[in-house]
Amino acid sequence: MKVSIIVPTLNEESVLEKTLTQIQQLSPHELIVSDGGSDDDTIRIAEKFSHRLITGHTGRAMQMNAGAKAATGNILLFLHADNRLEPESYQKMLKHMENPKWIGGAFTLCIESDKWSIKLISLLANIRSRYFGLAYGDQGFFVRKEIFQNLNGFSPIPICEDLDFYHRLRKAGSVILLKEKAHTSPRRWIKEGIVFTTARNILIAILFGLGFPPRMLTKWYLAIR
Repeated sequence: MKVSIIVPTLNEESVLEKTLTQIQQLSPHELIVSDGGSDDDTIRIAEKFSHRLITGHTGRAMQMNAGAKAATGNILLFLHADNRLEPESYQKMLKHMENPKWIGGAFTLCIESDKWSIKLISLLANIRSRYFGLAYGDQGFFVRKEIFQNLNGFSPIPICEDLDFYHRLRKAGSVILLKEKAHTSPRRWIKEGIVFTTARNILIAILFGLGFPPRMLTKWYLAIR
């Protein structure tokens, strides 16, 4: 199976080299960085450590769609710039996707922190995704390319494109939530405050589900990739 790993970026110089180096160790078919107009050292790092760099307008959904359009693999794996996967997790994804029953899925979330409050957030996030079907992009979405194309990719909205896509993916066929973990940085919670960030994220998800306009919701969300 040929896996194209797609990483959307915007001013990610502080974490990108480490992330791309770890992704290289997975030996994917290709590693694509889709940048949304970085003005720091992100472009240089991406050119050095990825197979292909795509530049375009800012917007994670549009950046991931651009990366997917350029991808030549038959499995698309979307990772954030502060995500990482253990080789065992990557191999387990490959093993499951050899079964044509599965059209895609996500990993179990692990926010990398020793704080009990952040560990609790990870636990609650995984309960939410496992029992309520609400998965976020930092859980590492993977999908067959033809399915992604049939779904017209990510909706071109400024926020909650991950919730929207995973909802549509689950309606399209059998989706698996792997127990293996996608690790992500706690930087948003540390920067903005654990209580505030958690409450804000929950509120945004609820309002999005109720049909509030994404452009209104994005005003409450700091643009950290």
